Amino acid sequence: MTASPTENPHTSPEQAAHPHAPAANPQRSRILIHANAEDQMVAYMAAIAIGLTLLEAAIPSPLPGVKPGLANIVTLFVLLRFGWRIAAWVSLLRVIAGSLVLGSFLTPGFFLSLSGAICSLFILGISQALPPRWFGAVTHSIFAAFAHIAGQLLLVYFWLIPSSNIAYLLPVFATAALIFGTVNGLLASRLLALGPVDTQHASKIKQEAARFE
Repeated sequence: MTASPTENPHTSPEQAAHPHAPAANPQRSRILIHANAEDQMVAYMAAIAIGLTLLEAAIPSPLPGVKPGLANIVTLFVLLRFGWRIAAWVSLLRVIAGSLVLGSFLTPGFFLSLSGAICSLFILGISQALPPRWFGAVTHSIFAAFAHIAGQLLLVYFWLIPSSNIAYLLPVFATAALIFGTVNGLLASRLLALGPVDTQHASKIKQEAARFE
């Protein structure tokens, strides 16, 4: 059986049923997103922070909420190397993406982590303006650790457990914040002492971040 001159042997059933319908475009449109140096740095540092968050989740804790905060080392490093704005992106992406991977997104644990991160970023933004001669990575880390614990305890008190008995946990959380804040600060200071891998690349990221501050 041969096709008539007016028929296309490669016509699909849909086109045969609707001969006047426009033919589908075989080329699909694509959206290209060009990432600059800052975007690449944020993604790279956020990936490291997320990995540390997953590692920390596998470490058993004697008391809920008492964790070493390994991802804060990355946030502190980014803060002192590239500025507050990029550090905020890294910290918030770490909280959101980490909760999605762990399956805790929009749970009380997610909001506790988010409140702690926001309070830490707020304090880091203030402490960054302090004289660097007297306030370095360790003091910034301790400030951030206490702010993190304070933000979480306030959320617990006003939302989850509105009881004054939470005050009995303050010495435990304060001690943990002091210890882990000091250790994380020392580790971040050690990383900063190694210097950036590419000075020109780091300078370019700072310039791009400064345009939005």
